[in-house]
Amino acid sequence: MTTRSYVSSVRTAAAAEKRDRVIQAATALLREEEGIVTFSLDAVAKAAGVTRLTVYHQFGSRRGLLEAVFDDIAKRGRLTRLSEAMVDVDPRRGLDRLIDIFCEFWGGDPAVGRLQDAASLDLEFAQALQQRHERRRKGLEVLVARMAHAAPPEAQREAVDLIFALTSFATFRMLIPGRSAEAVCGLIKDAATAAIGRVTRGE
Repeated sequence: MTTRSYVSSVRTAAAAEKRDRVIQAATALLREEEGIVTFSLDAVAKAAGVTRLTVYHQFGSRRGLLEAVFDDIAKRGRLTRLSEAMVDVDPRRGLDRLIDIFCEFWGGDPAVGRLQDAASLDLEFAQALQQRHERRRKGLEVLVARMAHAAPPEAQREAVDLIFALTSFATFRMLIPGRSAEAVCGLIKDAATAAIGRVTRGE
């Protein structure tokens, strides 16, 4: 290994460590009650012990940082398990697993809710977040098609739209007061099952 490549590796590792530190500082800020109100590149830089310019160079903008935080939380929240739900030999069981995963994700970290709130304040971030949510819709389209393959496309689409709404953070937030996450998950599963039943019965 040459001296130059060694120095480059050290710099890359240092940059990665600094990036992770910024993301964790940003997440910690979002977990606070007024986190999204006080969230800024300056506030995150101060919390992470770096300069604002460093944060800007790493993420480009407030939106870029918010996206990075969401993706990091998604990774730590093990949304990668969705691939397991998609390939389950029993699509109904796969749907239940998908619902379990999202209920756990929505209720697992207060920062998730703050990020959803950020979408109402930042149109560009809202669009980026919606693109990520659409991946959930794509997964639902596959599972619904497997469960209701004989149903007309319009009926399948209605079922997907309904279950997409049921598995959203907005629905989770609305149902969680006074209930456990497990109870909310059960309600969503029951409603999703009813939606699939309606399609398969051709109602």
